[in-house]
Amino acid sequence: MENIIVGGAWPYANGSLHIGHIAALLPGDVLARYFRAKGKRVFYVSGSDCHGTPITIRAKQENSSPDVISEHYHKEFCEVFEKLGFSYDLYTKTSDSKHKAFVSEFHKKLYSSDYIEERTVKQAFCPTCNKVLTDRLVVGVCPACGSATRGDQCDSCGEVLEVDTVIDAKCADCGTPLYFGETTQLFLQISKLKNELCDFLDAHPYLRKNAIAFTKRYIDEGLRDRAITRDIDWGIDVPKDGYEDKKIYIWAENVLGYLSATSVLCEERGIDFKDAYGAESRHYYVHGKDNIPFHTIILPSLLLAHGEGLRLPDDIISSEYITLEGRKISTSQNWAVWAKDITKEYNPDAIRYFFIANGPEKRDTDFSWREFKKQNNSELVGAWGNFVNRTLAFAVKYLNSEISAVTIDSSIIERVKLLYDSVGAKIEKGAFKEALEDIFEGIHFGNTYYDAKQPWKTRVDNIDDCKETIAVCTYLIATLQIYCIRSCHFHRRRCPSGWVLN
Repeated sequence: MENIIVGGAWPYANGSLHIGHIAALLPGDVLARYFRAKGKRVFYVSGSDCHGTPITIRAKQENSSPDVISEHYHKEFCEVFEKLGFSYDLYTKTSDSKHKAFVSEFHKKLYSSDYIEERTVKQAFCPTCNKVLTDRLVVGVCPACGSATRGDQCDSCGEVLEVDTVIDAKCADCGTPLYFGETTQLFLQISKLKNELCDFLDAHPYLRKNAIAFTKRYIDEGLRDRAITRDIDWGIDVPKDGYEDKKIYIWAENVLGYLSATSVLCEERGIDFKDAYGAESRHYYVHGKDNIPFHTIILPSLLLAHGEGLRLPDDIISSEYITLEGRKISTSQNWAVWAKDITKEYNPDAIRYFFIANGPEKRDTDFSWREFKKQNNSELVGAWGNFVNRTLAFAVKYLNSEISAVTIDSSIIERVKLLYDSVGAKIEKGAFKEALEDIFEGIHFGNTYYDAKQPWKTRVDNIDDCKETIAVCTYLIATLQIYCIRSCHFHRRRCPSGWVLN
């Protein structure tokens, strides 16, 4: 049996999810539902990223501790995903003991490879705060694009940075210019893997354009070796003598969450983990474009250096951004629609429909309350809800709630089969908007068929034709419902005509 691994990006447990997160992660649930319906063995995994500096910063701001902060947001994330109908096989967290154990064993094997090197490097120190600074506590100017940045990654251009390359580096807490001492760290020699990473990119020409462009740029500009340990006190211990006062750098453990979560499911299902990460598998990684280098450079490098032939990513579903009423979402300025709030106010299927129909697959797309309500009312309710309601309400009112057994015209059956193939092919290649458009072509066909057959007239002068019309429309509804559940998780027990938004 083919194994399908769908890995949704692991959100930082340092603040609430917003609609940008939902738009980026929702395609993963569509994929998982689709492949389950095809009878594949699916591992749909993700979790909360509970380590790293952003969480320690939040804990300090709230006079709390990293474990309390991360657990609070982990629970909030679980509630949001449950309300939205995400069908994770396992949603866990990086602070889970099973994840820590998996990462520790992975790193022990990694350290014995030819791709790990011990180096003495510069380390940022703030003389005013009298402390060593993690990369995220360093602010300055990006050496790649000239924009303001933190020391770990530039939000403007996506460049993954070494802290000592940041121009005009200052302490994020007090603004003091920094000086750099020295420390010893373990490095993953990504530069040694250039040929393998080029081969990986060449073997995946169907990846989204942003994934290809980002990855090609990183390779062309020269791959840099990356530290995989840090002088921090919140994270997973480094399983190596002499490194007792350090932790595994977050980027070298959070992407391994896909593997650790899959290994838990394999154990529960009695499946060999290497089968899930072997030849008879297809792996999807679903995330925003800011996470591209971590899935096309970092994760493959870790897997290659590990040396046990674990499967590299097959499909990178890397979304562009969602803007809000024409402006970039900004959590610091509270310019966001928070997932916990929108799920309280609106039906989950209205939310899911909008972010599939308007998913940022190829370019940034905008969310506005006006369009959200308009599309729900005119498309989800006006087209799909209308077709379901008018057909089934007619059967209840005029046909004693009975649907006749009829022979469906071969041309209609052929249309349905073609729709099945078209929708499936587009979902598998990550073209979710196009797949949904095909589904709605089927819905519009159903409404057009209903209007052309005029059952409100034939119930008087040709009852057999009337019964056949309603039977055919019911057949179309049953078929279309399968497609819709795979893509938008429309609830089976509710009539969509009751979902009008005001």
